[in-house]
Amino acid sequence: MADVARVAGVSAQTVSRVSNGSPDVVEETRARVLAAMKELGYRPNSAARALKHGEFRTLGVILFNLSSTGNVRTLEAIAESAALEGYAITLLPAVPTQTGVNGAFTRLGELAVDGVIVIMEVHLLDSATLSLPPHVQVVVVDSDAGDRYAVVDTDQRGGARAAVEHLLELGHRTVWHLAGPPDSFAAQRRTDAWLAVLREAGRTVPPLLFGDWSAESGYMAGRLVPEDCTAVFAANDQMALGLLRALHERGRRVPEDVSVVGFDDISEAASFIPPLTTVHQDFGEVGRRCVEGVLRQIRHQSAEHGTALVPTTLVRRASTAPPRQPR
Repeated sequence: MADVARVAGVSAQTVSRVSNGSPDVVEETRARVLAAMKELGYRPNSAARALKHGEFRTLGVILFNLSSTGNVRTLEAIAESAALEGYAITLLPAVPTQTGVNGAFTRLGELAVDGVIVIMEVHLLDSATLSLPPHVQVVVVDSDAGDRYAVVDTDQRGGARAAVEHLLELGHRTVWHLAGPPDSFAAQRRTDAWLAVLREAGRTVPPLLFGDWSAESGYMAGRLVPEDCTAVFAANDQMALGLLRALHERGRRVPEDVSVVGFDDISEAASFIPPLTTVHQDFGEVGRRCVEGVLRQIRHQSAEHGTALVPTTLVRRASTAPPRQPR
């Protein structure tokens, strides 16, 4: 830093300000300092800066599953939002157990992070044995733990309710449900909303069909859909894709014989045959709110709790229609 200051003809304090991105530097001076840094091959030492200021400009992200569309898109938004704030992210996949989570936090502590975002898909935070380490600024995605932590989630129930109500309004007597894994928060909320809408409308509640979020599981479930079924709400678009294939192989047309609604609005949903009616989730907004929440806690050095819901939107396409009238 002293060498850069000498070449640029400024003080070491000015070099420090330029290194830290301070706006309190005249642009001409900033340009001269940056030119000197380039000439000398100088790069600020982030480890030394962290020791001095007590911050690492890094957020840890713990998640249990990198295969799901929602997790990947949320993670992408977290990385982009963090970068805009001058933060890097450290990704740490974890085993979904108490020991696995504690081990992940221990490793993140060794890697030096300022805060943690936890992306959970299983009912782990509801476990009485789980407690996240104290004095760690945390935001949790997709959890029922808003009484203990800051939680950001999509309005799962609202989206599922809109999907089922749409099918009933089209005239279908009832709606079958292809649910996600029983250990998923998102799947449980969507199932609860489906059940509530049918009961409120006084409709028959069909038995649940289960999948694991994959198109293959949707295909297997689609082979079990009875002939008198006219409408199915699938808990995600990938399972809806498999369901469409199974119905096609059975000679059942969509939407003429069976209407299908998905959930997520993945980028390929509009290219399904037929284009899929689905519930749009704003994964980008979820990621942005996670970063905003954890940085707010870091800057104020205070933990938060409560749940922030990101709204969903029903996107109507060609996979839904009124049921055929009997001859």
